[in-house]
Amino acid sequence: MLVSWGSAEQPGQVVLLNGVSSSGKSSIARRLLIDLERPFFHMGIDMIGAMRSETRTHELDSAELADVLRRTRAGFHRAVAAMASAGNDIIMDHVLSEPWRLRDCLTVMNGIDVVFVGVHCSLDELHRREQQRGDRPIGTAANQIRPVHAHKIYDLELDTSTETIEDCSAQITTFLNRGPTTRAFDRLRAGLER
Repeated sequence: MLVSWGSAEQPGQVVLLNGVSSSGKSSIARRLLIDLERPFFHMGIDMIGAMRSETRTHELDSAELADVLRRTRAGFHRAVAAMASAGNDIIMDHVLSEPWRLRDCLTVMNGIDVVFVGVHCSLDELHRREQQRGDRPIGTAANQIRPVHAHKIYDLELDTSTETIEDCSAQITTFLNRGPTTRAFDRLRAGLER
């Protein structure tokens, strides 16, 4: 459901970057903020999670943590949808590693132009990046690959292990400049309605 906020005549556009942890989504998003001619906002799931109390989160048992994480992700989807509904253009970086996350985005972003971008990266490069980052268990990204890309439908797909961040940004910019087409989100939503 699209909600009208303020004086925005039409909702903004959402560029949804979906990929596993360490695949390069945030780097692409930061580059797009420079390259795109309109002022976009970068909203990432890691940014939303970082707002939550780290101390209290670590005190939760596994069931409580799962509930908090689900609410966090559902809130993130709604925050992006609300910003777009108010006429803002958004670069959303997310890890759609559970089927409900994509279904929820399809529902709450109905009526919003979503450009769905698959961000891929080789296993060797993901492993190297995880070691370099040191802030998550090695193998996290490898375990996410299958569920994150299970739907197999995108408007555009990129590989950050073979393409530079600048090239990835340029491909997205070129795609956005082509104008409206039938989007992956429209096809995915139609599949859910059957």
